[in-house]
Amino acid sequence: MLSPFEEFARSESAGGVTLIVAAFLAFLWANSPWAPGYFALQQTYFGFDLGGWSLEKPLLLWVNDGFMALFFFLVGLEIKREVSVGELSEPRDAVLAVVAALGGVVVPGVIYATINWSGEGIGGWGVPVATDIAFALGMMSLLGDRVPLSLKVFLTALAIVDDLVAVLIIALFYTEGISLMDLVLSFGVIVLTFAYGLNGGRNLKVFAFLGVVAWFFMLQSGIHATVAGVLLALAIPIKRKIAPEDLRDELRAGFEDRRFEGVEVKVANLERVLEDAQSSLHRLEHLLHPWVAFLVLPVFALFNAGVSLGGGGGVLNPVTVGVFLGLLVGKPVGVLVFSWLATRLGLASLPEGVGWPSMAGASFLAGIGFTMSLFVGGLAFEDGGLLDQAKLGVLSASVLAAVLGLALLGWVARSDRSGSG
Repeated sequence: MLSPFEEFARSESAGGVTLIVAAFLAFLWANSPWAPGYFALQQTYFGFDLGGWSLEKPLLLWVNDGFMALFFFLVGLEIKREVSVGELSEPRDAVLAVVAALGGVVVPGVIYATINWSGEGIGGWGVPVATDIAFALGMMSLLGDRVPLSLKVFLTALAIVDDLVAVLIIALFYTEGISLMDLVLSFGVIVLTFAYGLNGGRNLKVFAFLGVVAWFFMLQSGIHATVAGVLLALAIPIKRKIAPEDLRDELRAGFEDRRFEGVEVKVANLERVLEDAQSSLHRLEHLLHPWVAFLVLPVFALFNAGVSLGGGGGVLNPVTVGVFLGLLVGKPVGVLVFSWLATRLGLASLPEGVGWPSMAGASFLAGIGFTMSLFVGGLAFEDGGLLDQAKLGVLSASVLAAVLGLALLGWVARSDRSGSG
């Protein structure tokens, strides 16, 4: 039962390593003699004109508005799966992850807002509230099986709830100048997608076409287009044509069906049975994971992680300090304190085989904001100086949170081994 999660974690871990490499290259490029080329690439315009519909944006916004819509679509699929059949499907099991995630949102936001209350950077309060699941699991994977699988499951569930809150923050607080007509058209296409799925539609090409149309109108409406990705994901059916418990009988019947003669025909029939045993949501999730992990997120990091240290403002400016302390201090404190309250009040219990020192290590890893934090920073700050300050806080806090989280989890693993030996 746990093998699908283990496969997912390995994919996220490998993607996290790729993400780190891309971010490091972007940082080096932005501080090298070739830095003007890096920033010129970000602002290179690209677009199309199709009849009366046209769209032209710099490459940076194509990455952030277009590529990242796929990332948020995958986030939406993961949220629906977790709520429907995963770690968040049973209220009792979901309580700890939900409460911990809320603590990891509230405390960093309060720390940032307190530091920047009267300054021009107050709009960036949403930057330090999110966790980068790929980066966090990538770091945790370095310890291998010394980390309990239940702790990896908890961190994943926490990060998914975090992502859901981040999407709501983007939709509610980082949206300006709404075009009602385009918004209605986008929601109309999303409703059509829901209807197609509810009526047994399973053709992924139809979902893709409807998704592109909904994305375009959402982009034109003024609400960030990535919101369309999450809403469309919720429209993808998770129901299977063949229940897992009936799969063996269906496979046997498909292979023995006398209407199908020849090995190739029988194999094709068996493939159809196996496809029917997978929901459209699971098929899309497996299809998108490698593309998002090894293309979308690394390209996003390459375009967004390049911050010039010579940009001015210093490392002790309020935006950098607010983001840094929000992620490095606010995240672990919020996750730990709210988790303790949930267990103390009898609302939840710790994951099996996990103690508070391990929870502390995972809480530090939750302070790796990276992808989502950089994304929200780009929405919060149009001013290049403020954005660079926010990026510096995100990158420095994420690196330190990863180091501290790994060190603490490694110490717990060594202590457990020496205690059992």
